[in-house]
Amino acid sequence: MSREEFGALVHLSKHSVESIELGRRLADERFVGLAEGALGNTGALRRAFRHMARQPGLAAWFRMWARLEREAVVLDTYECRLVPGLLQTEAYVRALYDNEIPPLSDEQMEAQLVARVERQRLLRERPNTSFSFIVEEAVLRRRIGGAEVTREQYDHILEVTAPRNIHFQIMPLECTHHACLAGPVRLLVTPDGNPYAYCEGQENGRLICDPKEVIRFQQRYATLRSQALNPEDSLGLLQRLRGAL
Repeated sequence: MSREEFGALVHLSKHSVESIELGRRLADERFVGLAEGALGNTGALRRAFRHMARQPGLAAWFRMWARLEREAVVLDTYECRLVPGLLQTEAYVRALYDNEIPPLSDEQMEAQLVARVERQRLLRERPNTSFSFIVEEAVLRRRIGGAEVTREQYDHILEVTAPRNIHFQIMPLECTHHACLAGPVRLLVTPDGNPYAYCEGQENGRLICDPKEVIRFQQRYATLRSQALNPEDSLGLLQRLRGAL
């Protein structure tokens, strides 16, 4: 079977098939499912895919999303619980781990910290990716780890969101409308234009691949962007919060 013939069965161009074969592009769950059907449903691809998805320091339910992040051309994040992982300082991460119940071992903490820092390379290494973050004001006011950790976290956000491809907005406490009351959500678009969403709760996460379902989250996020403070006003609020420490 040629790459072109196989590509027709999995809805990809022969060039995309070649990129996956050569490791230049990550396969996703949708591709694996279609490829299994095209190749006889032996289960070999699914078993290999589960093995490749293992990433130390990342929760099992988050690993697939972390892989998709690395090739995304658009990455949007709304967070109402804590500072998004891509924006966290090491001190903030350690403070979060200090609050874990049951407690993490030192080895678990270090593995997760290494994985978190590795993910944060995206902001530095993907200048052509559009990043958007919307964070609740209450999250930023919560002094996880104390005043010094919070001050460093404020400074870090101000620094890493300065590039023009990274947009940071705050959802103010006094806002009377809110499009994402159902909880945090992350959205991305792959180079082929495939949209994905990810929702996470306690001890679980859900990767959403159905475009019809993803579009509902995209609509909510777009509305939330219009409800949140614009980037300039968000910057001003963050600076005022820092000054109040």
